[in-house]
Amino acid sequence: MDFLVIDDEKIMRDAACTLVDDEGHYADPAPDGPSALQRLKEERYDGILLDLNLRGENGLDLLATITKERPAIPVVMVTAQGGIDSAVEAMRRGAIDFLEKPFTRQQFLTVLARVQRFRQLGQKIEGLETRVREVRAEMPEMVFAFETPVMRELMDLLFRAADSTASILLLGESGTGKSVAARSVHERSGLSDRPFVTVSCPSLSGELLQSELFGHARGAFTGAVRDHWGKVKAAEGGTLFLDEIADIAPEVQAKLLRLLQEGEYERLGETATRTANVRVIAATNHDLKHEVAQGVFREDLYYRLAVISVEMPPLRQRPLDILRLAEHYLQHFAKRTKRSKQYSPEARASICAHSWPGNLRELRNVVERAVILSRDEMITPLDLPPELKGADGDRPAPAGVGALVSLDALEREHIRLVVERTTNMSEAAGILGIDAATLYRKRKRFGFD
Repeated sequence: MDFLVIDDEKIMRDAACTLVDDEGHYADPAPDGPSALQRLKEERYDGILLDLNLRGENGLDLLATITKERPAIPVVMVTAQGGIDSAVEAMRRGAIDFLEKPFTRQQFLTVLARVQRFRQLGQKIEGLETRVREVRAEMPEMVFAFETPVMRELMDLLFRAADSTASILLLGESGTGKSVAARSVHERSGLSDRPFVTVSCPSLSGELLQSELFGHARGAFTGAVRDHWGKVKAAEGGTLFLDEIADIAPEVQAKLLRLLQEGEYERLGETATRTANVRVIAATNHDLKHEVAQGVFREDLYYRLAVISVEMPPLRQRPLDILRLAEHYLQHFAKRTKRSKQYSPEARASICAHSWPGNLRELRNVVERAVILSRDEMITPLDLPPELKGADGDRPAPAGVGALVSLDALEREHIRLVVERTTNMSEAAGILGIDAATLYRKRKRFGFD
């Protein structure tokens, strides 16, 4: 946790910061109200220790300003001996506790633990509120009302594994619902009241990803002006979801392996070993076995992650689910736009005939577009994107050998068709005569992901 210590006496300020640091937290000192308010604008804190009698200032007035601008931050008032009446008044105005000077180390730690419990409760409430908003916005629980037997078996396996602490590896193409599956596993586990923290691995370089995951000490690298607790710490007691795990650098792979094997890690820029209690769920659209064979991904890390491994099938292999999901999204967006909508028979046929290379994400976007653009209550093929309109014979013919098109266009169409007609990326790469990594880059360049 990060604390702001506001006290005009340097000795007391430094002593409080030392006690906070000794407990594995971080403390920023502030000698007066203006500097404290400036820090609150620049940084995020989990708790504040505020001296009641600041030189030339009234701590109660400063408390009123803090609780108005940052109402979620718990504040503890520190008072001189005999200031109990003022402390009671401070609590009436929003402070959660008080500490009387001079205090013992044990008294200080008791109050610190109380702040930590208060903050954890606040985080739990924030998490529940966020989850409620997500459920209302996306209604992901309907995504798991599957008709296709393979999906029923897959989700049954995941839900049976939910209560264990085993790592789970989710494989499959982009947009198949891996992140929704990960969150669903978390909610059905004994960790459902603890944090669910996501790290997007491809979005950060090696050093930044290490900092994001494990945190860093002040001065660890240029721009590290203060200590930072990473996502591993934020997920303590809960679930850490590593999205697109195949993209992490080799040096991060080694540290992640240690976290999985020993539950230990170090922050960047420090040597102190810290322990973690997190359940790891990872996801990727890469063929990790192929990456291991190519020496790109560590074999020992792969087996640590894949204690429970499942592959989310693409939507084209789940024909029984397509219309059900399309109807689900239709009702959702129709309700959001306050319009009554339904599919025409021709639109249903077009939806069923499409191969859905973008999977659930593409289906959701297509339905949202149709609801917004359709003029009437009935959604027809005219309201669907060009690639879904009409039967196959009505679609523009794909470019063939000898057509007056660029090589790029010819390659793009060929790769698209091969990927659509194969069951996984390894099979498609083999037919195309390239490795999976090259196929991944080409798909990304052509906008298939």
